[in-house]
Amino acid sequence: MGLESYIAERKQHKDLLVMAHVVCGYPSFEANMQELEIMHEAGVDLVELQFPFSEPSADGPLFVRANEQSLKSGTTVDQCFDFMKLVSERFSFKVLMMGYYNTVFKMGEEVFVQRLKEAGGVGYIVPDLPLEESAHLHALSAAADIEPIILMTPTSSDKRLAQLGAISRGMVYVVARKGVTGSKTNMGDDVIGLIERCRQHASVPMGVGFGISSKADMDFLRGHADMAIVGTAALQTWEDSGAEGLKKFFAELMA
Repeated sequence: MGLESYIAERKQHKDLLVMAHVVCGYPSFEANMQELEIMHEAGVDLVELQFPFSEPSADGPLFVRANEQSLKSGTTVDQCFDFMKLVSERFSFKVLMMGYYNTVFKMGEEVFVQRLKEAGGVGYIVPDLPLEESAHLHALSAAADIEPIILMTPTSSDKRLAQLGAISRGMVYVVARKGVTGSKTNMGDDVIGLIERCRQHASVPMGVGFGISSKADMDFLRGHADMAIVGTAALQTWEDSGAEGLKKFFAELMA
């Protein structure tokens, strides 16, 4: 089942889906699995597994540190793919690779797509790959039924959104505000307007991320977005209060 069909099926039972995020190997793969167990029990629909990179340019301070610590502990790309395979076989939610193009480039685009498919991933988010340089990777991905998740941002012109919409498959990642991940986003007319602009140019489901951290944010997005994307708030909760805190966080978020 493709990602768009999967989202449509899940939306028959829920008005707003949730995508969560884990940095592979931080603080450990064992901790990652514990986090994912909690997410699964809470009913999370999709999870980004971030392959750590030394210069995660789209990420805020918490994720930058998590990437650095994971790499310092020796996390490899091979381990990340092995972990993805374990996760995709164990849980009912779908799994995406999130990372940076250097990871793809070093192994080769064809190898990357094949390994992602073998590991059970349904798509990938590579925020630093320009549209103008993505045609070959996207063609390989289409042949393998792997979805490249396109980011649409507040700074994109309508012309640019039309170009991005034309190649969008599976879903679009709507970046709710300027900057990097982590900071709180003020949910207001600007966010609604951005989602509406994106919908004019793409027919696939819309996931909204950057700063989603509370049930109030979720309630705000209902009826506008198809999916809320939750990253930093969950990791911060894990760091502050561990497994019990994360269980409470997702229970409240998805109540």
